[in-house]
Amino acid sequence: MNTVAHANVSGSDEAVMQRVAWKILPFLMLLYFVAFVDRVNISFASLQMNADVGLSSVAYGIGASAFFVSYFLFEVPSNFALSKIGPRLWIARIMITWGLVSGAMMFVSGERSFYLLRFLLGMAEAGFFPGIVVYLSRWFTASYRGRVTSIFIVAIPLSGLIGGPISGLILDRMNGAAGLRGWQWMFLLEAIPAIALGVVCLWRLADHPAGVTWLSQDDKDRLEHLLDSERRALDSEVRYPLSAAFANPAVLLLAGTLFCIVFGTTGIAFFLPQIIKSFGYSNTAVGFLSAVPYLAGVIAMVAWARHSDTRRERVAHLFTATLFGSIGFVALGLLLPVHWAAMIGLCLAAMGVYASNALLWTLPSELMTGTKAAVAIGVINSLANLSGVIAPSLLGWSRQVSGGFAMPAWIFAGFLILGTVLAALFGRTSMFAASRRALLKAV
Repeated sequence: MNTVAHANVSGSDEAVMQRVAWKILPFLMLLYFVAFVDRVNISFASLQMNADVGLSSVAYGIGASAFFVSYFLFEVPSNFALSKIGPRLWIARIMITWGLVSGAMMFVSGERSFYLLRFLLGMAEAGFFPGIVVYLSRWFTASYRGRVTSIFIVAIPLSGLIGGPISGLILDRMNGAAGLRGWQWMFLLEAIPAIALGVVCLWRLADHPAGVTWLSQDDKDRLEHLLDSERRALDSEVRYPLSAAFANPAVLLLAGTLFCIVFGTTGIAFFLPQIIKSFGYSNTAVGFLSAVPYLAGVIAMVAWARHSDTRRERVAHLFTATLFGSIGFVALGLLLPVHWAAMIGLCLAAMGVYASNALLWTLPSELMTGTKAAVAIGVINSLANLSGVIAPSLLGWSRQVSGGFAMPAWIFAGFLILGTVLAALFGRTSMFAASRRALLKAV
C-alpha cells in the first residue's frame, strides 16, 4: 500500500520553510516571468512583423505552435540532463540559450526563418518548468510544494500584466532607431534579461541547502533531515508504472481538463494583442490595454484559490472557473463590435482560465502521494502541453478563413465548455474512488 511521504513539520520547521521561500521564490518567479515574456512576445511583434516579413495568420499560428513541438520533444532529454548535471548549471544553461535564440528572432525574414527560430526557442527552453519543480523538491517538503508551486505560477499572468505595456512601448518608441523596426528592438531588448539572469543563476542558485550561507547550520541540518526522510519514504514505495497513470480515469480527466484550460491560456497569450489592435488602438495603447485582462487574471487566481482553501473544496471551484472562462469567450465572440464590452469578455475569460489553472494543480497531490503523484503529474503536464501545439495553428487558421476573431472566440469557448464537463466528470470519478476506499476500510 502506498504510504504518504510527507515529513512531520513542526512550528520551527515552518519558520525555516518560510525563510527558504522568501529567499528563493522571488528569484525563481523572476526567471519564469522572463521565460514567459520571451515565449509569447511574438504576440506583440506580430502587430508589425507579420506585415513586414509577409506572415499570414496561418503562418503565424504554425510558428507559435512550433515552439511547443520542440518543447514537447526535448522535455524528457532535458530533464535527464538536469538530473545528471544539477539544477543550478542546467537552469542557467537553459536561460542563456533561450535568451540568445529569443534575441535572434530579430533576424526573422520570412516563414522558414520564423518556424526555425520558434522551434529552436522551444528546444532551448525545454525542461525549464520541470527543472524548477525538481529544484523546489530539493528545498521544500511535499506538504509545502503544492502551495509554493501555486505561488510560482502567478508569474504567468504577471508576465502579461507587466510585459505587455513594455512591449507596446518598445514597438512604438524604438521603431526606426538605428534602422531597425520596433519588433526587432523588442526581441533584442527582451532577450537581454534572460541572458543576464542565466549568468546570475550560476552564483545565485545553490543545488542543496548545504551550499547557502543564509541558513544556520542547525536549520540546514533540520531541512536536510526532513528532505532525506521524505526521499527514503518515497524509495520504499511500490513503483507506479507509467501505464497505470494512462489507465487511471482521474488522471486522464485531469489531463483533458488542463488541455482545455491551456488552450484558453495559449490563445490569450498569442492573440490578445491582435484582438485589441483590431479595435483600432496604437501599439502603445495595445500594450497597456492588454495588461487589464492579465490583472483580472492575477486577482481571480489569488482570490479564487483562497476561497477554495477556506471552503476546503476544489472540484466545484475548478469547473466553476472553467465555466466562467467559457462565458467570457462567448461574450467576446458576441460583442466584438462593442469594444468596451469585448474587453469585459476578455477579462472574464482571463479570470476563468488563470483561476482554473492554479486550482487544477492542487488536485493531483491531494488525491495521490509519492511516486503515484509524481508520475501522474508528469502525464497530466505532458498531455496538456500538446494543446500548445494545436491551439495557435487552429486559431490562426480560423481567423484567416473567417476574417476576424469571432470564430476563434467560439473555439475558445467550446474548449472551455469541454473542460467544464471533464472537470465535473473528474469530480464524480474522484468522489466514487473516495467512497470506494472508505467502504473497503470499513469492511
